Formats: sequence, structure tokens, C-alpha cells
Amino acid sequence: MSESEERYQRVLSQIRHAASIAGRPRESVNLLAVGKSKPSRDIANLYRLGQRHFGENYVQEALSKQERLGAFDITWHFIGPIQSNKTKPIAEHFTWVHSVDRFKIAERLSQQRPDFLPPLNICLQVNISGEDSKSGVELDELPELAAAVGQLPGLSLRGVMAVPAPEDNYHRQRQPYRRLREAVEQMHNIKLNTFSFGMSGDLKAAIMEGATWVRVGSALFGER
Repeated sequence: MSESEERYQRVLSQIRHAASIAGRPRESVNLLAVGKSKPSRDIANLYRLGQRHFGENYVQEALSKQERLGAFDITWHFIGPIQSNKTKPIAEHFTWVHSVDRFKIAERLSQQRPDFLPPLNICLQVNISGEDSKSGVELDELPELAAAVGQLPGLSLRGVMAVPAPEDNYHRQRQPYRRLREAVEQMHNIKLNTFSFGMSGDLKAAIMEGATWVRVGSALFGER
């Protein structure tokens, strides 16, 4: 077994284990492989092992990989900060966007999504730890933003994404995800079913709090 296959199987095993502890079906948790700064050959290797969903943080890097890997049946997710002048290629070349943090960006994605493509799947990024260095809508502003984005054509509002402040303690890792999940559950007029929670270091905590997408980079590809 190759090193990349060992890492891949290890992550899948961690997901299965955490889902089992949480009393959830394994298939309720999807793995998003984050290929930021990794070459196309690493993406291709993981694809050959069975991975189909890949996330990218930078538009130009992602477009280059998409061109090189055009023969692969990959579903591409954009997960990085979004500048207004980058919405058009994102709208045209991705199936999911996890990092919409303001109405202006959602509106531009809506306007620029080609008519021949299905609606763009959207997650709203929430700054759940209140960090100045991170993008995201404040938690108390989430219902208003969700209501507005949910009305835009060409988009399918699916859920929320969060990147909490780093925390080593498992129980403290769970707290911000729990706050966000509970806030979403209280939004009775808007039904969201997608939680883009968790990365390599807090995967178990995220799954315990309802993650449906876990975004894993270093545990799959090695340290950058």
C-alpha cells in the first residue's frame, strides 16, 4: 500500500469511527479533500483511490488544476475567501461554494452562474469564534443573510461553514460547532441540511456536532 493510500484509508477510518460513536450512518459524512498548494498529480492519485470531491482555496490555482484534470469526473468545491473580481470564474467552474460571507458575493455568483448549469450549491461562512483575521458573517446576522441569499436565482442555499479558532481540547473543539448547529436548527423558516465543519485536527469533534462535509488537507496529502 502506498503512503497516499495509507493516509486516505486512515482518514476514512477516522470518519467511520467518529460517525459510529455519534450514532450516525457513515454515508451522512462526506470527505472533501483540500488540495491547496498541492500539485495536480496528488489530486489524480487520490482520485484513483476513489475520492471524487476536492476543495480549493485559490481561484487561479484551481482553474489550472481543473484544466489539467479535465478527464477526471471531479466535483470541485471552492472554500477560500472570495473577492468580488473572482466571482465569475467561481460561478462558472465550481459545483459548491462553502465560503459566501456577504450578500454582495452571493448576488454576483447568482448573476454570473451560467443558465445551462444547475444551481450553485452555497454554504454561508460564519465567523463562529469572532476572529478579526477570519472571514464570515456574525452568528446573529446569519438568519437575515440566509433569508436574502435563499431568494437568489441560480443558487441553492444548502448550509453553513465554519473555521473556529484552533483548539486542542476535544470538548472545547465541539463548542463552536454546537453553537452554530443549534442556531441553524432554530431558523425555522429556512431549512439548511449541510454543515461544512471540521478539518484534520478536529474531525471527530465536528462529526459529533453534525458535520456533513469534513474538509481535510494535511492528513490526506501531508504537510504543506
